[in-house]
Amino acid sequence: MADSTDSETVLLDLSGLSCPLPALKTRKALNRLPPGARLRVTCTDPLSAIDIPHLVAAMGDVLESRSDDEGVFVFWLRRSN
Repeated sequence: MADSTDSETVLLDLSGLSCPLPALKTRKALNRLPPGARLRVTCTDPLSAIDIPHLVAAMGDVLESRSDDEGVFVFWLRRSN
């Protein structure tokens, strides 16, 4: 798992982790972000395609986009204001 920051986006690589860890770590990362900040999450757990969008909706944050490329799921999230 790698965690890095540039001026606008936090990158969170959760590849190799299984449910429920991707959702739990995504929630923790979102909670640390200031309003308006972006989080890019990369996962390989197929359940993350269900869990992360539900988590984001429940937290009131924004799922800007998502992609699935041969089992690698990438989510672009924005912390709500």
